[in-house]
Amino acid sequence: MGAAGSARPAVAADPAATGISTGLVEPVRWAFRVDPAAGGDGRAAACRGAVDARAGAAVIETILPAGVAGAELFTDPPELKPYPGEEGLLSAGAVDKRRREFVGARHCARQALAELGEPPAAILRGERGMPVFPKGVVGSLTHCDGYRAAALGHTLAVRSVGIDAEPHGPLPDGVLGEVSLRAEREELADNSGEWHLDRLLFCAKEATYKAWFPLTRRWLGFEDALITFDLTAHTFHSELLVPGGVLDGGPPLREFHGRWTIRDGLILTAIVVT
Repeated sequence: MGAAGSARPAVAADPAATGISTGLVEPVRWAFRVDPAAGGDGRAAACRGAVDARAGAAVIETILPAGVAGAELFTDPPELKPYPGEEGLLSAGAVDKRRREFVGARHCARQALAELGEPPAAILRGERGMPVFPKGVVGSLTHCDGYRAAALGHTLAVRSVGIDAEPHGPLPDGVLGEVSLRAEREELADNSGEWHLDRLLFCAKEATYKAWFPLTRRWLGFEDALITFDLTAHTFHSELLVPGGVLDGGPPLREFHGRWTIRDGLILTAIVVT
């Protein structure tokens, strides 16, 4: 379920041939751009009233449990710069967009650290690009066009966190078959409506991988998790189809339970493992 390591690329060998962009935060994954002409924002606006949101809360916080801190940006403040210790994580040739994504997501992480009562710190990069948080903290970062976010929790209460953000629009042609199981495609076909459920499925798969990898340090293919949705409760279930032995001394992973929202042209998914 990712583009790093020894397994095949998740979707295509040539991203440019499919309109797919590959610069992402955390274990290197495929990210998809939406064509504004596809009407994603308009469809999102039509369903905002059905989305449960806590008044005044950051959008990401509406799908996080108590005890997990979330922070987000919808624009990149021009004064933001890499935190001391992070500049070296960016390649010398990194384009401006990549730099802004990198800096913005990590700025969100420090905002979430402050909410947890922790001092600011550099967010380094570990195995397969996994963000490395200060001792005693676990978390996840995400970004897409016009959005950056972080969600963090203390290890005394949380084992792992996985979040993902995607623009609310359809996946590029031919991609769904590469990132889904037959049962998942059948469920999507039975629930057509205003939401782009194919993109929601991809977003849930991404959150699943991000929650899985820090605990296992192992690959998880798109075919290794079966996702089902409750479209009324705005929740989803990830059934893990491979052995889930972990490195933190906790019980093996068999399933994840997550939440999702569609709002302001965005899809957000979150999994918190306790």
